[in-house]
Amino acid sequence: MSLKETMGGSLRQYGIMAALVVVIAIAAAGTGGKLLMPNNVATLILQNSYVLILAVGMVMVIVAGHIDLSVGSVVAFIGGIIGWMAINWHMPWPLAVLAALVVGVVIGAWHGFWVAYVRIPAFIVTLAGMLIFRGLALVIAGITMAGFDQGFISIASGSLPHVFGFVANFDVVTLIIGVVGVVGLVWSQVRDRASQIKHGIAPEPFGFMVGKLIVISVGILAVTAVLALSDGGTPFLLVIVGVLIFIYSFVLNRTVFGRHIYAIGGNLNAAILSGINTARTNFMIFVHMGLLCGVAAVVVTSRAGAATAQVGQNYELDAIAACFIGGTAVTGGIGKISGAMIGALIMGVLNMALSIAKIDPAVQQTIKGFVLLAAVAFDLLSKRRAKVA
Repeated sequence: MSLKETMGGSLRQYGIMAALVVVIAIAAAGTGGKLLMPNNVATLILQNSYVLILAVGMVMVIVAGHIDLSVGSVVAFIGGIIGWMAINWHMPWPLAVLAALVVGVVIGAWHGFWVAYVRIPAFIVTLAGMLIFRGLALVIAGITMAGFDQGFISIASGSLPHVFGFVANFDVVTLIIGVVGVVGLVWSQVRDRASQIKHGIAPEPFGFMVGKLIVISVGILAVTAVLALSDGGTPFLLVIVGVLIFIYSFVLNRTVFGRHIYAIGGNLNAAILSGINTARTNFMIFVHMGLLCGVAAVVVTSRAGAATAQVGQNYELDAIAACFIGGTAVTGGIGKISGAMIGALIMGVLNMALSIAKIDPAVQQTIKGFVLLAAVAFDLLSKRRAKVA
């Protein structure tokens, strides 16, 4: 890979980050600074946790050249199962959570079978799944089920304990997490640069990397400081999302499975000729997507404190939009989990800012639609210009 290609990919990512900064600045100004209040920042994370979780899986799906329209319905269906087990059957909530994850894996395997081995396009398979599991959700959770144990509710409402106390009203645990995150980021970037040099790949200029790390580190520490001032400190959901981002970033960037996903999305015929088992890879992509739907169902049901068939509406659109805004290519082969997370945050910031400003929900939907269209158009135009150059 040439320096020009490396810089092109990097600049796209930095452009997305710059867009997030601009959106936050405009939203903060439009809300009179209310958006950046500590409790609102914590709420922003809690409200968008389901998008962040689903977008992690959707990146893999889209990079491989597929799409999944069923995730919202699957989340509703699995939430209904959690309700039956924990409330109607009085099953201990940890077992209900484990069962939800298993059901998610089974549903993902169901979709993966039809896509990978019967070779029905994922659009059709997951469209059918959207209808099937929404119908099943209405059957098992048509009547809202409430009364979960406090332990289950705490998954979405709880925070890490303040075991180290406070320093000038800042939660020390949260500050430590922020510092560890910055150290991990620097270490991973230095390691990636060394690996690129070792394998003959032109890395980005050293000064550019240092500047990037400074900007990102300042951003992480700023968010950490704001969260450390919130009522709860670090929410459990932030830890869950952080762990998922770390695991799946490693899977996509450091494993054979991840390289196969990019290869399939980049050039399917070349992937087949190179000996990649495309059927198995596609099958496992949807298994992982099902598992993440299970995690999202646990989070959403815990946050609502009830299981109902009405949840999950448009979740698939939110996850897909986050990926596209975050730079995942519509045609497959290109995309990063970090970009999808930024895309999800852009949508989340817009939602919260528009809600604080009391903008009509219909107008909010319109604005989000224009943002998505602009992001995809920018991505396609950038690629065309790169090919011409």
